[in-house]
Amino acid sequence: MELWIGITFASAFLQNLRSTLQKHLKGMMGTTGATFVRFVFGMPFALAYLAFLHFGLGRPLPVPNMSFAVWATVGAMAQIAATFLLVHLFSFRNFAVGTAYSRTEPAQAALFALIFIGESVNGGTLAAIAISVAGVMLISVARTEVTPASFFTSIFSRTAGIGLASGAFFGLSSVAYRSASLALAPSLPAPDAMMQAGFTLVVVIVMQTVSMFLWIVWREREELWRIARVWKPSLAVGFVGATASFGWFTAMTLQQAAVVKALAQVEMLFAFASTVLFFKEKINRLELSGCLLIVVGVLSLLAFG
Repeated sequence: MELWIGITFASAFLQNLRSTLQKHLKGMMGTTGATFVRFVFGMPFALAYLAFLHFGLGRPLPVPNMSFAVWATVGAMAQIAATFLLVHLFSFRNFAVGTAYSRTEPAQAALFALIFIGESVNGGTLAAIAISVAGVMLISVARTEVTPASFFTSIFSRTAGIGLASGAFFGLSSVAYRSASLALAPSLPAPDAMMQAGFTLVVVIVMQTVSMFLWIVWREREELWRIARVWKPSLAVGFVGATASFGWFTAMTLQQAAVVKALAQVEMLFAFASTVLFFKEKINRLELSGCLLIVVGVLSLLAFG
């Protein structure tokens, strides 16, 4: 098994765990605060990973260039925009439709990679991405009253537009992170995926932390006190989130972003496993069909990717 595959599976599991921990925090603070903790409490761990690679393992630090700076900034801001749009969806009655369209991230990442950096995927990989995306979209609306006909006709609705925009920004951020990380390779004696990923993560998470901190100070200053009161569980979110991000960045340095994000749809399977095993919830036929599509998509991706 190729290294990026194992890293992606581990990152998907950790991301699901981080989301679970974050849900508990949302009862203690607002959505902005719960989003901010993943950055501000993840930053020390990202710095620790980079310090360990450099001082512990003796790996040389890369020298950033203009290409790196541009792509890192684009990725950081695109991810924040995508997250805010996704959160905004929950204010709509039919948010499930928008959420489903936001899951088109892998397909949009493939498109952005072709447009901006000239990376293309073969037909088998593209089909695998489409199958896994269809599975995730099906799961997203499985417990709603949305019919197949109304789902596809809703593509011109405001909710679907916001969902597609969120998926677009997530896809753009993935391609940008890969591009930023790859831009560091020429400054090293030899390509080092872990060091490139670790350095990129630190720069990105610092930008995101500063940006969100300024926003909170300007618009939601009371969130800072709520965050301070629950710093211990927030540390857990930061640790798990930073570890997952380090994995994502490493995997996307080794493999195309669209392929990594398509394989990352296994996170939905982890989520359903925890739902059934720990919360004893039953899944319906549409959810089961969605899970099967994800499995088929992932297996196809491993075969053709």
